[in-house]
Amino acid sequence: MLYKNVRIESFGYELPKTIVTSQSLEERVAPIYQKLNLSYGRFEMMTGIRERRFWDDETTPSQASTRAAEKAIAKSGIDKEDIECLLHTSVCRDFLEPATATLVHDSLGLPATAIIFDISNACLGFANGMVTLANMIELGQTKAGIVVGAEGGKRLIDRTIDELLQDPDITRDKLKVSFASLTLGSGAVAVVLTHSSLSKSSHKLLGGVVRTASQHNNLCRIEADTYFHDPRSYPNMSTDYTGILQNGAALAVETWKAFQRELGWNHEDVHKVFTHQVSSIHKQVLFHALGLDESKGFSTVEYLGNIASCSLPISLAIGIEEGHVDAGDKVVMMAGGSGLCGVMLGLEW
Repeated sequence: MLYKNVRIESFGYELPKTIVTSQSLEERVAPIYQKLNLSYGRFEMMTGIRERRFWDDETTPSQASTRAAEKAIAKSGIDKEDIECLLHTSVCRDFLEPATATLVHDSLGLPATAIIFDISNACLGFANGMVTLANMIELGQTKAGIVVGAEGGKRLIDRTIDELLQDPDITRDKLKVSFASLTLGSGAVAVVLTHSSLSKSSHKLLGGVVRTASQHNNLCRIEADTYFHDPRSYPNMSTDYTGILQNGAALAVETWKAFQRELGWNHEDVHKVFTHQVSSIHKQVLFHALGLDESKGFSTVEYLGNIASCSLPISLAIGIEEGHVDAGDKVVMMAGGSGLCGVMLGLEW
């Protein structure tokens, strides 16, 4: 897929104030560490994550998404009346029905003519939303729209720790299956995309590729369907951490080859690379597998953890804010999600 007329106007993001260290999580599972003779500090050593953030218990996904969207719209300079599409793309949502997009749309005061709906695809949702909106813009179906999402890891982490502590037969293997759950953090992010005729920026979304390896759909599972307002809604996730790492890297190699063919870029053409933030080990394995210079990357996982679908766009938003991306840079967004699915997008800043 190639785009001629899609522009990135602005990103906006929102982070919770409450910081939770990996050390504090280890202290909560102290009985397990003692029983299995595990050393403290191993979690940060294995993931690179020293802390993450949690929303307060009253903050809903739609509220956090709205805050991020307000920031993105204000930065864009685009009038709300010109926004013709809103896509809510995170795993977390307020309800099973209606779509969380309806709450964000109402809170933002967007026009009644805007098309709105939810997209959910694990950690890939936001990237899927960008592709969906970009396709609509390129086809002339809309001139401006916004992709938004908010993730919260607190409930899943609380459930994971509770179940681990209540298991009388806890083993290292059982702890390993729950390991990925403890990497999760919280945050919200939004991006405004426009047609070039309406754009106030020169930031181009040039196109990208999609690849799937759905034979690996069993590597990460949340069995129960959950939503914010159900008091029983404390999800439980099981993950084959090694399987995700190995098979995800293999899928990324194939996606990278296809991306280079589609955009005509080689390694030297790329100035900056932003990836889904899972762990420092995942980043090292990914860059090595693709033969890319790690100095072209940008990492937030150390202090934000894994914010699921919001990890990649928040990292890009922070990187832009901190001056990591220069005018004219060719930028690659590398998104991945359990399933396994991958999307790589090329930007010219």
